[in-house]
Amino acid sequence: MTSLAPADGVFALLWLLVAIPLASATVLLVGGRRTDRWGHLLGTLAPVTSFGLGVVMFVQLLGRGQEERSIGQTLYTWVDVGGFSADMGLLYDQLSALFVLLITGVGSLIHIYSIGYMAHDDQRRRFFGYLNLFVAAMLLLVLADNYLALFLGWEGVGLASYLLIGFWQYKNSAAVAAKKAFLVNRVGDLGMAVAIMLMFATFNSFSYAGVAAGIEDASGTVQTLLGLLLLLAACGKSAQVPLQSWLLDAMEGPTPVSALIHAATMVTAGVYLVVRSSFIYETTSVASTAVVIVGLVTVLVGAIIGCAKDDIKKVLAGSTMSQIGYMMLAAGIGPAGYAFAIFHLLTHGFFKANMFLGAGSVMHAMGDDVDMRHFGGLRSLMPVTFLTFVMGYLSIIGFPGFAGFWSKDKIIEAAFADNVVVGVGALLAAGITAFYMTRLMLMTFFGERRWRDGVRPHESPAVMTVPLVVLAAGSAAGGVLLINSWIVDWLEPVVGAEVGHEEGVQPWVLSLAVLVAVVAGVAAAWLLFGRRVPATAPAGSPLTRAARADLYGDAINEGLFMRPGQYLTRSLVYFDNRGVDGAVNGLAALVGGTSGRIRRIQTGYVRSYALAMLAGALLLVLSLLAVNLT
Repeated sequence: MTSLAPADGVFALLWLLVAIPLASATVLLVGGRRTDRWGHLLGTLAPVTSFGLGVVMFVQLLGRGQEERSIGQTLYTWVDVGGFSADMGLLYDQLSALFVLLITGVGSLIHIYSIGYMAHDDQRRRFFGYLNLFVAAMLLLVLADNYLALFLGWEGVGLASYLLIGFWQYKNSAAVAAKKAFLVNRVGDLGMAVAIMLMFATFNSFSYAGVAAGIEDASGTVQTLLGLLLLLAACGKSAQVPLQSWLLDAMEGPTPVSALIHAATMVTAGVYLVVRSSFIYETTSVASTAVVIVGLVTVLVGAIIGCAKDDIKKVLAGSTMSQIGYMMLAAGIGPAGYAFAIFHLLTHGFFKANMFLGAGSVMHAMGDDVDMRHFGGLRSLMPVTFLTFVMGYLSIIGFPGFAGFWSKDKIIEAAFADNVVVGVGALLAAGITAFYMTRLMLMTFFGERRWRDGVRPHESPAVMTVPLVVLAAGSAAGGVLLINSWIVDWLEPVVGAEVGHEEGVQPWVLSLAVLVAVVAGVAAAWLLFGRRVPATAPAGSPLTRAARADLYGDAINEGLFMRPGQYLTRSLVYFDNRGVDGAVNGLAALVGGTSGRIRRIQTGYVRSYALAMLAGALLLVLSLLAVNLT
């Protein structure tokens, strides 16, 4: 960890990045109906202002020397107990600067889009308050200079996601999805909490600098445990196997929520955590290998699920799971992959937000229908939505020249250099991605019109299409970050230098292999869906049925965790009732019964007591006589 420069000049306002959306959320959620008329405007102004401030800070950071680009700001002493104290501090460096721009930039566009999308919702002001809370929590997460403050933002994101996914709580499906997301994330959060406790016990510090300074001297067991616990936390937030089951259900929230969660904020938090904790993973091959395995499995699981869904948002949700898997895979590789994990995270922020908002535009035109079997032939009626969606589509499949091409190819290249099996898996997922995304395009924008009765598709208003145009531009041109290896050099002081490999497949050969896989995926989708879309979901192969059931993720969780947990709970309750309570109640009954019987002797009559004393005296005399006679 490099030494921190003081927060002077514009960097003295670092705290405002978090405070502005947090203050706006407070006004909107506490102000009540009095803020209904202008709440959406204030809610949109907040992230836009933070974005403007973030741009100014980023430009100032560019003008500094490499050794002065890590800036710290201590806000106040948060914990002061005995000999231990922890500050609420912020860290603005090359990594957090990129996240600030992504969160506030893409977040601002989603807010602007939401003005039109939520125009007829009676609770629009409350919706914008939750969005602001989400952005504020995510900014705290990426700007914190210690794990304890990061955990505060981490939990804030969890709370805001619960509120947003269940925003339409009158729908039982939305309420259940919100609860599911909340509970599954608590499993991951337990890993984070235990990791922080272990840091305190081992290093007497929660700060990144403190943990980094002591991690080399820690035992191998502690290093591995920290890496695995943080990975568990990352799996929860980033919907990685085995904690991925909440992500597809989260589509029950309004579409802007899906774009915010899936593109620029919540699901990227796990990738940020792993990359920020690179000093831990570089000391433990067990934990870093586990990150690679989790990423590779999730890449394939998400892609397979995306192939079988008819709900346009769930196809994109499976895609998000898969693309985040690419990032986790790259992060697990180490210094050779950290920068490319962040690079793909940034390009994904553009093209996935673009496509989620594009899906919302389609839903807006189709009467909130999400079933792609009811779409078709929309490209001529929704030209802006179609053209911008095409930009995102070409980027995610890795079409040469588009943003996703550069970032995904680099991850596949790093994967092959690290392990051939991992590389083949990443390459296979690229072909599957091309298949399910082409299927989505064909079912939505091409072919015959399969609209339901009464539906009259139309283009969305400018307040919704302008953000699509901006995001489409980022989807097309985001690859500029790789010019002259800018992003690699920019992140080097934070995540280390890229490790070269003397042997391995040539980059141009890999690019050609990826292109072949993409073309094969596109061709397969065209052959199956280019001419005719089935009106009903076919039974399909066992793999298709499994993919439609999310590869039985819910059933596995129920069988391995939920049911055994229920049985354990019931057994403990039975033992408590019959064992613990039975012993206590039995002893109490014994004492009470004995007392009741003894109480009968106490009559209250003097003659009874005198007779008892006489009988006792006689018994004593007879006993003495018997002893003397013998």
